[in-house]
Amino acid sequence: NGIFRKGFTDARYASVLAQIGIAYFFAFVIVVFSKSFRTSLFWLIGILAGIACVQLFIPVPGIGAGVLTPEGCINGYIDRLFLPGRLAYGPDANMAATGGVFDALGLLCIVSAIGITLMGTIAGNILQRESLTEYRKTGILAVIGIALIIVALLFSPYYPIIKKCWTSTYNLLAGGISFLLIALFYLIIDIWHIQKWSFYFRVIGMNAIFIYLLNAIVPVGNVTDAFVGWIINPLGDAGKLVHVAGYLAGEWLLLYYMYKKKIFIKV
Repeated sequence: NGIFRKGFTDARYASVLAQIGIAYFFAFVIVVFSKSFRTSLFWLIGILAGIACVQLFIPVPGIGAGVLTPEGCINGYIDRLFLPGRLAYGPDANMAATGGVFDALGLLCIVSAIGITLMGTIAGNILQRESLTEYRKTGILAVIGIALIIVALLFSPYYPIIKKCWTSTYNLLAGGISFLLIALFYLIIDIWHIQKWSFYFRVIGMNAIFIYLLNAIVPVGNVTDAFVGWIINPLGDAGKLVHVAGYLAGEWLLLYYMYKKKIFIKV
């Protein structure tokens, strides 16, 4: 990120799309070459347990082990050693133009993300099983989701849920919520066939990568402000709400046009 503006030295090499791509690749390799569903499950448990052990028990020189702060977390130490370019977050855990000490999309975070990606393959495996009835699939997904959330909350006093560090408890919580949402949407859309309300989200989902990149490349908010800022800025906080609603509506209309023209940009 930022190679053309800052050069190779100050560019941020970690990115959301890189994390997704690498995590998906390794999850794909694990699923394809695993001999059984159980083997994939063992991989998932191994990754989550491994990340927990690394973050809790491997000491950072001069700080110690299990210190889950921006400078103390093993994630940041590994990034400072091996990740080139600019690290995005400073000691206060806020975005930093310079002097970053860790990156929430860094090397160890990518390994952790493989775990939550494997959870997605498990959910897909359940949905594809023809031996299960539709309602039983929903029940299994919901039970798994509730169990993951409970485990995450039980361990959280000793191993905090931190998204920027991609702790295993965060993976469990995020995975649990995702399982519950999949169960809910599968029940409503696929079993009860209540589908009209989902059209708004379908339009976004069919070109999710495109709209993400558009926002990353084009300063949509600034463009909107240049055209209508003179109207909405005097409105204060209400104007900010109108501003956000306006450019979200504009982006959705662009996606709707692409949807109607069957223009789908995929990776």
